[in-house]
Amino acid sequence: MPWFNSTRDTPIPGFTTFPCSLWCVKLPWDKNKQSSGAGDAGDAGDAGNTASPAPADRGESAPAEAVEQKLPKGYTPPKGRPTPKRRDVELERGIIGGQSLAPSDTYSQARQKRKEMKASMSKEEYKAYKQREREERLKRQREQQAAMDRGEEAFLMDRDKGEVRRYARDWVDARRFVSNFVMPVAIALLVIMLVGNFFPEFAATASTFAMLLMLVFLVEGISIGRRVNKAVRARFPETTETGFGLGYYSYSRAVQPRKWRTPRPRVELGADV
Repeated sequence: MPWFNSTRDTPIPGFTTFPCSLWCVKLPWDKNKQSSGAGDAGDAGDAGNTASPAPADRGESAPAEAVEQKLPKGYTPPKGRPTPKRRDVELERGIIGGQSLAPSDTYSQARQKRKEMKASMSKEEYKAYKQREREERLKRQREQQAAMDRGEEAFLMDRDKGEVRRYARDWVDARRFVSNFVMPVAIALLVIMLVGNFFPEFAATASTFAMLLMLVFLVEGISIGRRVNKAVRARFPETTETGFGLGYYSYSRAVQPRKWRTPRPRVELGADV
């Protein structure tokens, strides 16, 4: 077995050795040391094959590397203006009710702030503040409801958003259905149930008629769902919003009186949709 010295290539008498460049391994206590002999030999041997970078190149790249090393991870250059707070932006858009009800406050914190505000005001001032806050809240609600009635996408509920749902609403609003009278019939049935306590024969006849009418509503609901799905697939062949969900959405709009629908109908009855 060959014997070796970790720091030099000098063989020990009586043992076979190999060049250090073939087997020499840097031991843990030699990690910080530079092997001068091997390094010098390697540099001398590779002098003809490699060329050291020019001093000018090293001088030009050093400042850029230093700047890159100083910048923290995820660094982005400044925008030149302060970022507005989310609370201020939402208050400006009228999403939050008031300063004391900021989204970062819990219910207990908002209640405590309201108590402090009330203690700092007189009775008349606090009453005027409450009245002003109520009027602003009602004004925002009316504006949001008006935007929903107009069909503005930003104010619609999630179930009403999208071109497919808008087309389904127009498809329903342009047609007449027996199901448009579901709510009046339901009210009439309540009256019949009350009257039936005094006139059993009339109640039996009215119940039979009501059952037939409910069967008509059921058949028409299935028909509306199938027809609106067929129309949507023809208009939007790549959409995935079809099936029972779209059919139920269309039928739930059909059973509402025309004036109660939200968003408001955009097309007239009989329009070609």
